[in-house]
Amino acid sequence: MSPSPLEAVLKPIRELRESRHLPAAAKAVREKDRLGLPTGDPGAARAVEEGLAWLCRAQDHSRSHDGGVARDYSLLRGWNSSYPETTGYIVPTFLEAYRRTGNPDFQVRAFRMLDWLCSIQMPGGGFQGGLIDSQPRVPVIFNTGQILIGLAAGAALRNAYRKAMCDAADWLRDVQDPDGCWRKHPTPFAAPGEKTYETHVSWGLFEAARLEPNRGYAEAALRNVRWALGWQKQNGWFDRCCLEDPVSPLTHTLGYVLRGVIEAHRYTQDAEFLLAARKTADGLLSASRPDGYLPGRLSSDWRPAVDWVCLTGTVQIAYCWLYLSQTTGENRYRDAALKANSYVRRTMLIDGPPEQRGGIKGSFPVTGGYGRFEYLNWACKFFVDANLCEQDLRADSK
Repeated sequence: MSPSPLEAVLKPIRELRESRHLPAAAKAVREKDRLGLPTGDPGAARAVEEGLAWLCRAQDHSRSHDGGVARDYSLLRGWNSSYPETTGYIVPTFLEAYRRTGNPDFQVRAFRMLDWLCSIQMPGGGFQGGLIDSQPRVPVIFNTGQILIGLAAGAALRNAYRKAMCDAADWLRDVQDPDGCWRKHPTPFAAPGEKTYETHVSWGLFEAARLEPNRGYAEAALRNVRWALGWQKQNGWFDRCCLEDPVSPLTHTLGYVLRGVIEAHRYTQDAEFLLAARKTADGLLSASRPDGYLPGRLSSDWRPAVDWVCLTGTVQIAYCWLYLSQTTGENRYRDAALKANSYVRRTMLIDGPPEQRGGIKGSFPVTGGYGRFEYLNWACKFFVDANLCEQDLRADSK
């Protein structure tokens, strides 16, 4: 995508003005990214190790010091306070790390996150949107669904978390509209309106349904996924699928909606969901380049809308491609996923300042339009998940 003539004139002026106020660390990362994507790929095993270590530091250095995980490390402002939503779905990543490594620290950290989340659950079962210190503090559908993923993972191991899980899942089930959409309790931190990417809320309900199969959780989840599929176009595109810009959504929210459809297939094995997931996955394949580059925002014909990469979206989509490769046996999904994972690994710093080492930036380059100058905890979480999945695929193919 080429910038408009006006943008071409204004961009260097803005950057010059910004440079006068940037901290030295931000300037250094910006200049490094301007040189282009590094050539060195540390490989999946080293990347997982470094990513998990960064997430541990994010928990330890949260500005709110509460057991949650800092939303981000900003090159402009330092460590942020804890983010309940993403702490919720970091929990299963840490429990999986414990299962694979036997390192008890991962399990201890996951339970510390869960204990904190249970302590902040709101009356009725919902969870707040935004940071722990954000205002207004109101229950939000999307954030509750993400935390539910973690509560279900915890409840599978400790019965102490089952009530919090059921309270959250009951609330989501009960406030859902009859057509499957959640219109009540939207986040105050995004543009208003229906969101098809809330299929990612359905994922949390599927996890709860595995433990409590007779409470209507799966039925509510499937109603939502089918509602979202009503907004899917023949080319796989989903309307109403962004935080702020429905015309050119982030690959991050496209990754959310795709993962929700995939989880519907994983739960039901219904071919309807597999077909829908493949349509979207194929559209995303058409937007990716041979080196793993995937534009951070896309238009409805799958053309790039920006010239930067949303690294979170790339690894979310890589995970989905790997699932489809394993499910369908089609190598084109595997090949695209491996290239996408490698692209993001090459942006990772594996030595240097601990605040940056092992973290995943919002955008590449760091001046891109998502998580600008920030290392995001959810980017790192999805990065670890995608690389663990890659390791499994490579082990199975030996």
